[in-house]
Amino acid sequence: MSNDPHNGPDDASGDDSNPFKGTPFEQFFSGGAGGLGGAMGGAGGFDLNALAGMFGGMGGPGGAGGQMPDLSALFGQLQSLMQPYDGPLNWDVALDIARKAVAASPDPTPTGRESDAIADAVRLADHWLDEVTDFPSGVSSTAAWSRAEWIVHTLDVWKVLVEPVAQQSVKGIGDALPAEAQAAAGPILGIVGKAVGAMLATQVGSGIGALAGEVLGAADIGIPLSAPGKVALVPANVAAFADGLDVSQDDVRLYLALREAAHQRLFAHAPWLREHLIGAVTDYASGVEINAEALQQRMEEQLRGVDPSNPESIQQLLEGGLFDLPRSPTQAAALERLEIALALVEGWVDEVVGQATAERMPTATKLQELVRRRRAAGGPAEQTFSALVGLELRPRRLRDASTLWASLRTRQGPEARDGVWTHPDLLPTSADLDDPLGFREDAAAPTGLDDVDFDAELRKLLDGGQPGQPGQPGQPEQPEE
Repeated sequence: MSNDPHNGPDDASGDDSNPFKGTPFEQFFSGGAGGLGGAMGGAGGFDLNALAGMFGGMGGPGGAGGQMPDLSALFGQLQSLMQPYDGPLNWDVALDIARKAVAASPDPTPTGRESDAIADAVRLADHWLDEVTDFPSGVSSTAAWSRAEWIVHTLDVWKVLVEPVAQQSVKGIGDALPAEAQAAAGPILGIVGKAVGAMLATQVGSGIGALAGEVLGAADIGIPLSAPGKVALVPANVAAFADGLDVSQDDVRLYLALREAAHQRLFAHAPWLREHLIGAVTDYASGVEINAEALQQRMEEQLRGVDPSNPESIQQLLEGGLFDLPRSPTQAAALERLEIALALVEGWVDEVVGQATAERMPTATKLQELVRRRRAAGGPAEQTFSALVGLELRPRRLRDASTLWASLRTRQGPEARDGVWTHPDLLPTSADLDDPLGFREDAAAPTGLDDVDFDAELRKLLDGGQPGQPGQPGQPEQPEE
């Protein structure tokens, strides 16, 4: 960075008092007029001229020839970044950006007729599901949401999913600095954390806003984003999904209601499942590793393309995944666990909805294939969210999981298929998905067990044994010879 022709002789690279010397923040936090130290001013207030000069020094037409570019839009962005907030991420900024994203196109408020149609579809869906699974209904209410309402009503769950990643990312930035820089930086290190959290908020808000333009309901990503028991669809997106299909909107609505209601049944019956999935996200976050050298190179590459006179280039920087670094081995392992768990959830939903519609809905096969492709590949918005936040909420092995659940039901009945959800240790593994037809092929079909026998069988499975062996509950004793 010291070779930048815009830097003068008082450049931070020659200032030994800069605690960030030799780190990705060396120029940004220099004490001269070209860095944030100069922009902060002696009394701790911002010197806008110095701040403009700092961004002008990044290159681009605004910093050439000593001309002052019009940075009103940039200062507005920076002001929003510097607002105080609690936690690792500025959710006010994220919510504002997400809302602006959906407001860029028409977002009609659902009508009373649409709300009634969704409620009727969910009631019929629950009736059909009663015949293919013993899990009781998990639906307590229904709703029709606009895209903006989807953002507001799902934000609490997004906080749970995203904050571990954001917190570890912010912490990793500080940990990446040399020890002497951390000790000398003092309060500036807190500013770094807040600025990083605010920048991550712009990325998260952009991702959630993009998703809001495509999601069909509250459980569209595999994890219910609504309050427990609430089934919700987004009529505007459902209509866009149905457009061009040779399927009536009523059938599309009913099929999606079946999927949403099936998700609610599964998560209500297995209350540990939500924490199991969120735990994989937390494990993913704990594996965030910030490499100072890699971060510096990435920042230099992206800052090089910033034109201070063009607010759009600043926005692209804030939304471009500035801290999207390669995954660590720990993250890769956690992401695989998350994808397998999501595939098992989506596969189970796919299987029971397929059973519920087999004799009733001729268009279900076509809709099943469309949803499978959509979930396994991920739409443009889902890919955008993955690029920004680093999380991929896609069940890549949905077909294998659906085949596994169908095979288990065919061989041992729906009770065996649903009984696997009794405990997380009973869930199929990646190796089981490699051979979905062979999952528990040696296990005997379940017999009627009382609570004591069932607990004994469960303990045996968790200990690695085979259920129903001679001399065990559920299997008659062998006669003595």
